[in-house]
Amino acid sequence: MGACPSSHLDVLSVTCPVGELETPQDSHHVLYFHVGRPVQLTCRLDGHERSGGVHHPGDLCVLPAGVQGQWTMEARADSLVMRLSPLLVKETAQTLRLKPAQATITPAMKVRDPHLEYIGWLLRAEQEAGYPYGRIFVDSVAAAIAARLLRRFGRATTAPRFSKNQLPKWRLRTVCDYIKGNLDRDLSLAELANIAGFSVSHFKPLFRHAMGLPVHRYVVECRVERARQLLLRGDRSMGDIAIEAGFTHQSHMVRCLRRVLGISCADVAMLGRVESLSLPSHLL
Repeated sequence: MGACPSSHLDVLSVTCPVGELETPQDSHHVLYFHVGRPVQLTCRLDGHERSGGVHHPGDLCVLPAGVQGQWTMEARADSLVMRLSPLLVKETAQTLRLKPAQATITPAMKVRDPHLEYIGWLLRAEQEAGYPYGRIFVDSVAAAIAARLLRRFGRATTAPRFSKNQLPKWRLRTVCDYIKGNLDRDLSLAELANIAGFSVSHFKPLFRHAMGLPVHRYVVECRVERARQLLLRGDRSMGDIAIEAGFTHQSHMVRCLRRVLGISCADVAMLGRVESLSLPSHLL
């Protein structure tokens, strides 16, 4: 498995042995997402006992930056560890117009959150596949984690207010043109946000509002359309086309073609029929 391709999020698969374990203070917010068999454990944060009992797959522990943890494991525990940049959380809080006191992440032990659980399993699958969707996907997931942490484990007493700014059409066009001109590169959310002239946390919802889909999905659909055009020409190998369109490998390209255009693996060799399929309007 490759390293997580994001400057805002580190993802590690960790197996904790039976017995006592101490996690040092971390400069990042750390989420422990339990992925293995149920295990009995107790936890102390900064010397204060927080949680005991059986932890099941999907249970989550949140350690804010600077908090030290001591764990006692009754059996081996398998976790997906997500280290989130405090800078991204700060930028997200500003986007949500939260006051500094409201933007503080609080410790949480053995909790179930359907949004973060979905993200956890999604990241685990992406990690096991070698991160085929690249930096822009992981950056988008990191931003989603930051927003959910502030809503679920922050200290906001009122519903967050989103910025009412809109992405100017000329800036949107510049970003879209840049994406289409650099599909063979591992684009990052920060790179595209900088071109648009916004922070990552501002750019992500503004782009989705303007285009009707997240940034990473737009990039995938552009890559699918590039691959479709190259495949119709019939003068390149599938492997070469996958690389030129920005996919990590041929099988990833085939999966995305099937997901976006509705064609099966067997149909890829007969792509002449794809011209009659309905493509997203923003790709036409």
